[in-house]
Amino acid sequence: MQYAPPTHVLTVLSQLFSPMSLGPLTLPNRIVIAPMCQYSAEEGRASDWHAMHLGNLAQSGAGLLILEATAVEPRGRISWADLGLWDDETEAALAQVLASVRRWSSMPLGIQLAHAGRKASTARPWDGGRQLPADDANGWATVAPSPVPFHATDPAPEALDEAGIAEIIAAFAASAVRAERLGFELIEIHAAHGYLLHQFLSPLSNRRTDGYGGSLPNRLRLLVEVFDAVRAAVSDKVSVGVRISATDWVDGGWDLVQSEALAQILDARGCNFLHVSSGGLDERQKISVGPGYQVPFAAAIKAKKLRMPVIAVGLITEPEQAESILRHNQADAIALARGILYDPRWPWHAAAALGDSLVPSPQYLRCEPREARNVFRAR
Repeated sequence: MQYAPPTHVLTVLSQLFSPMSLGPLTLPNRIVIAPMCQYSAEEGRASDWHAMHLGNLAQSGAGLLILEATAVEPRGRISWADLGLWDDETEAALAQVLASVRRWSSMPLGIQLAHAGRKASTARPWDGGRQLPADDANGWATVAPSPVPFHATDPAPEALDEAGIAEIIAAFAASAVRAERLGFELIEIHAAHGYLLHQFLSPLSNRRTDGYGGSLPNRLRLLVEVFDAVRAAVSDKVSVGVRISATDWVDGGWDLVQSEALAQILDARGCNFLHVSSGGLDERQKISVGPGYQVPFAAAIKAKKLRMPVIAVGLITEPEQAESILRHNQADAIALARGILYDPRWPWHAAAALGDSLVPSPQYLRCEPREARNVFRAR
């Protein structure tokens, strides 16, 4: 007998499975799959791996899937195997992957646009992850706000002049146009984890004396200009937000107070969400890692009474933990990364644990009707 979902509607019991809006984009629940680099692209072009990887995550039941850090120009890749969206070839390759994913899933899709700056030109993690010199077959010269390398032994990056900065702003905007053309409903600007926009924010990496360095407003300037350029490049149907590192975990670096100031500025400019992570800029960082260790940063920023939602991330692994964060008003949504790689059906299991309802995909119901009936109650 073919399974037919009940027609009645159950009362939503949990915050985690209540709908929410990120500007123009409404999500069916508050579980976000965070961007995770796959190091499996070919000259920036999405590969068969991406169809498998994203197809799996798109069946998870999460409210939103954000694709990995996607470089806006070739030298903005972390490694030579990173995903890109800078020309017709990279756009066409990603379009093919997305067509496959969307054929079987209606999950909202977002993309994280990024530039690695001085942390670019590296080997893949499983090849050691070291920075490759410009004369290496897989390497290139890197750029940054100042000629200060990430590791003391790395080649010094080239300090961007104002013309170079303008080119990068234009590259973000051009990639945003491509992203909307591909049908992405959300764009996340990557200003975290020690990559280029974060490098401009932090006084540890930004030693400039011009209009892009020194004072806090000057150090914020590039990110604000990139946000404005991306927002102007796409229609009001696309949600545009930012991911930040709330602190460098190093004395004298970027910190929560500066992050709160940035959040208020972005909020006033119409930012649709803020995704709060931490670290990645300085090898001296000392991070106190534990369950939900970054949630206090999200909570502090949310307490500034912003209009935009705040997404928390970082060792949030249990459904009850995620629910508690939302119920205590520490964040508006929960992002998962490694946890959902470990358990690609985490949202289904969370729904069962919280006594809530989640509609599994028709494909799952067709293949496993008994298990579906036992675990889930359809809305």
